Amino acid sequence: MIETFDIKRSLSQKGCPYDNAVAEATFKVFKTEFSNRYIFKSLDELSIELADYVNWYNNIRIHSTLGYLTPVEFKRNTLKKIV
Repeated sequence: MIETFDIKRSLSQKGCPYDNAVAEATFKVFKTEFSNRYIFKSLDELSIELADYVNWYNNIRIHSTLGYLTPVEFKRNTLKKIV
């Protein structure tokens, strides 16, 4: 499929895991704060709770790596600096 659609793969150099670190850290937070805490009785319940978690994570939960801002606030401040 990669060749069919002329997609260029982006891989780290051997022994350089840094571009994967952000994804791994995000998955860890997701597991510890959300998925490992609940047992969902249905796909609908999972869908509702997941949407609620994503909203909380992006709009309410502050992140130390973003200067103790929410992702939405950080993005808004960054865009203000650009414009």
